[in-house]
Amino acid sequence: MRLNTVKCAGLLATIIIALPLAAQASAIGDCGKASWYALTSRTASGEMMDASKLTAAHPNLPFGTRVQVTNVTNGRSVVVRINDRGPFVGNRVIDLSKAAAKHLSFVSKGVTKVCFSTALAAPVPEPRPAAAAWTARNQLY
Repeated sequence: MRLNTVKCAGLLATIIIALPLAAQASAIGDCGKASWYALTSRTASGEMMDASKLTAAHPNLPFGTRVQVTNVTNGRSVVVRINDRGPFVGNRVIDLSKAAAKHLSFVSKGVTKVCFSTALAAPVPEPRPAAAAWTARNQLY
């Protein structure tokens, strides 16, 4: 009985450790539909949405992760930085900024088939402007 409890605990620990890794592995590369968006509000990462920057929304990749996105229709590629969550429309795998959609030449269509893969791991987060100003001000004294 005690041996079964130990085995079950070991199996449970393995599953708990493996699930996030499996989820991350499936997010490292994917193909499907992409759309573009141009909000005028804050993204899920807290920064203001800027349609002129090469950014994207993904359901679970860490903020700051750089992703290479390729338009399957025309072969054009662009590297974007994940700074938001989404897409929230069924059967879409990534939402791109308008600038990224322009690079991939699908602004007029609105949606296209893409494949993407992570280009670089998420970097150390940059300080927010308010925090940077506070730090600079305190370094003067």
